[in-house]
Amino acid sequence: MLDIFDLFKSRRSIRSFTSEDISNEDLEKILEAARWAPSAGNIQPWEFIIIRRPETKREIAKAALNQTFIEKAPVVIVVCANEVRSGWTYGSRGANLYCIQDTAAAIENMLLATCALGLGACWVGAFYEDEVRRILKIPRGLRPVAIIPMGHPDEKPSPPHKRALREMVHYESF
Repeated sequence: MLDIFDLFKSRRSIRSFTSEDISNEDLEKILEAARWAPSAGNIQPWEFIIIRRPETKREIAKAALNQTFIEKAPVVIVVCANEVRSGWTYGSRGANLYCIQDTAAAIENMLLATCALGLGACWVGAFYEDEVRRILKIPRGLRPVAIIPMGHPDEKPSPPHKRALREMVHYESF
């Protein structure tokens, strides 16, 4: 198992997968990691739709601006934010912001867990939301936020360029 700081640095967006399936045990570990993400008021406004059927993955890939690598992944998870659940406690700020922030934390936990298991995944945010909603029959109040194709990596991308801390960290002045 990788040290957590090494894990942060080794995670990559994987867009090429072998045909080997993901075990149900590994999938459950990934979903369990997502479940333990922090959320405003511990509301946990996330929902996960697991897709394994090739026809559905193909439709989702088309809805994601024809990103065909999605359909080649053994498992695709569509992560949704429950706007209604967050809105009950926090009103419009919960429905429009907190549920998105909370769901993003769950997605990052999923990506790190996937990497820790020696698997690969990619956070896909470019897609036609209404089309994904139609394909999966997602009700209003549940918003598709991300598509996460995952599987055994068939590539090893180089480390990405990262901005220096001094370019992004700002200290308050007194």
